[in-house]
Amino acid sequence: MFDGRTFSGCLSFPLIALAKIEVFMIDDDRIRTVRDIINDYVKSPSLQHLRDPHSVFTVAKTIVKQLDRESGIWRKWEGERDGLLKESLGCWIPIEELRDYLNILPGPQLTATDVSQRQRACYEEPYAKYPNDELEEGCLILFAEEKALGTELPAIIGRLTEHVEAEEERLRLEREARYKAMREDEKVAAEQRLLSGADCKWTHLKKSPECYCRSNGRTYRLTPARDKRWNLHRVTCLSPDEKGDLIGTYGGRGDASKVVAKIAYQLEYR
Repeated sequence: MFDGRTFSGCLSFPLIALAKIEVFMIDDDRIRTVRDIINDYVKSPSLQHLRDPHSVFTVAKTIVKQLDRESGIWRKWEGERDGLLKESLGCWIPIEELRDYLNILPGPQLTATDVSQRQRACYEEPYAKYPNDELEEGCLILFAEEKALGTELPAIIGRLTEHVEAEEERLRLEREARYKAMREDEKVAAEQRLLSGADCKWTHLKKSPECYCRSNGRTYRLTPARDKRWNLHRVTCLSPDEKGDLIGTYGGRGDASKVVAKIAYQLEYR
């Protein structure tokens, strides 16, 4: 016979289980984090703002970022600590100085090892670059100067970042200038070698479109032809006015060089 009390007891068991599951889920820190972010978001009085795709994307990004921070292996790097450390990368800030300032910010106490290893992990991220050794001395001098003046560390980091950017640009321009000078010296040396009668690779004289090479004491000239091809001639002097003996037409220097390597040591019939 059906007992109403039995039916009531059967219903109460799954309801109690669901209640326990709900309490467990609420106690999950991740759910609390998501709930708090969403609660802050829906406080907006503007329905248009709540439905705005960019606003939805922003709150989603905030949730993911917060969950990643809480579930990551770097538990001490919360709040502004990680951002400040990443801004200091490449500035050669002394580890102890950086550690002392970061410990002022909210979060567990950091050691010098915490800071140095977090820096190392940041350097190993994609597109990150290690600090330039050439700039270490200058950065340390500027750091000492600013610290003596009482400048706050974030401001020092800002100045050092500007200094590093300017110095890296200067070094880049200096490298480019040295490379151009080296290329010019090589070009002059190649021209002198060609004019001296020595064997040499393909060389342009001044700004002429023709280029010459010499192999086994024999001189060859490449002249631009139609369809981006080159006419290869055997010549006796370095003058574009000399007709010379046409050997063939080729797609580039590489093909012509292969031919020269074969015929330079063969008998010539003139």
